[in-house]
Parts: sequence; C-alpha cells; structure tokens
Amino acid sequence: MKRLISVILLLVCLLPVRAAESTAGVAENAPDTITMLTNVNDLHSTGDTATHAPAAYWKPDPAKATWFAVIVPGLGQIYNRSYWKLPIVYGGLMGCLYASTWNGRLYNDYKEAYRDIQLDATLSDDPTRSYNAMLPNGYTIETMGGRSQYTNTLSERMNLYRRYRDLSIAGTMLLYVLTIIDAYVDAQLFDFDISPDLSLNIEPQLYHDLQHQRAAEVKVAITF
Repeated sequence: MKRLISVILLLVCLLPVRAAESTAGVAENAPDTITMLTNVNDLHSTGDTATHAPAAYWKPDPAKATWFAVIVPGLGQIYNRSYWKLPIVYGGLMGCLYASTWNGRLYNDYKEAYRDIQLDATLSDDPTRSYNAMLPNGYTIETMGGRSQYTNTLSERMNLYRRYRDLSIAGTMLLYVLTIIDAYVDAQLFDFDISPDLSLNIEPQLYHDLQHQRAAEVKVAITF
C-alpha cells in the first residue's frame, strides 16, 4: 500500500516537469513556423511585383525598318506596327504592277502587228494575222484609211502603250522607294511628341514704346 502511494506521488511530481518541456519545445519550433510563413508571403509579394511590373518601352530601330522595307515592300511598316499603311502600300503596288502588265501586253501586240504589216508584201485576209486581229470590230484595213494609214496607227498605238508601260514601271519603282523612306522616317519619329501640350497661339498685343506711345504687335507663343 505504501509503495502504491509512493508511485502515485512520484507521477504527480513528474507531470509538471513534462508539461514544461513540451511547452519549451513548441516555443522553440514557433520561430521556424513564423519564418516559413514570412517566406511564403515574400514569394507571393515577389510574384505580384513581377506580374504588375511595367512592360519595357519598345522603339523600332530605323536601320532594321529600312532593311525590312528593302527586302520586302511593306515589311518595314509591319515592323514599325503601322498596320494601317499596308492597304495603301500593297494596293498601290498591285495597281502599278497591273498597269505595267496590261500596257506591256498591248505594246507587244501592237509591236507584232506593226512588224508583220511591214514584212508582208501582200496583206493577208487571215483574221488570225496580227494586224487583222488588232482591227476594231466591223472595220477593215481599207476602212481604217488604207495600208499606209493603218500602219501609222499601229506605230502610234505601239509608242503610246510603250510610254504607258514605262510610266507604270517608274511608278512602281517610285512607290517602292517611298515605302523605304516611310519606314525609315516612321521609325525615327516613332516617339515624337504630338500631344496636345504642343500648341501655337497667335494673338494681338498692345504695348508702349520708348516714347510712351502705344503700338500694336502680333504675339506668337509656342507652348510645349
């Protein structure tokens, strides 16, 4: 009986000591938990900063824009992000190329007809012959004024369409050069300030000169 009472008393004495050790262990582990939570919060803060960071300012390189425009017409405008110019560039180039092709075909047709009518000693009635194929519907060489007059007409038409073909080719080349210049200038002036802060005000102004007489002037004020 005495032994049982002694064991119970010993256990009662040891319980507070064990509880104190457990509390100390929790207190020692607490800073690690706090540190872990702090690191997690730092990660979230870093992620938010990276997500909301301002995008880098982009400015086109004039040299790249020029070379792109030289290689492929319109590519310089795409590089400069001036997409609204593409219909103008490609529409103009396609129109000039079509005019060059159409006028060149007619020039070759009249050239062949002019050559054949000079080579043939006797005019042929074959409708597939080049100079007969160039006649308007319902007309003959006689109704066109005879062989001599018709030959002159073929020569004039040949020279006319050759001139139109050359002008169309020149227009195509000119438009090509303009696309290159536009790509370069657009890249150079990409960040040019065109905000409403730039203004020019012209207004009349009265003042007194050195003789204390009134005088009038026009005041020009540039605000930027």
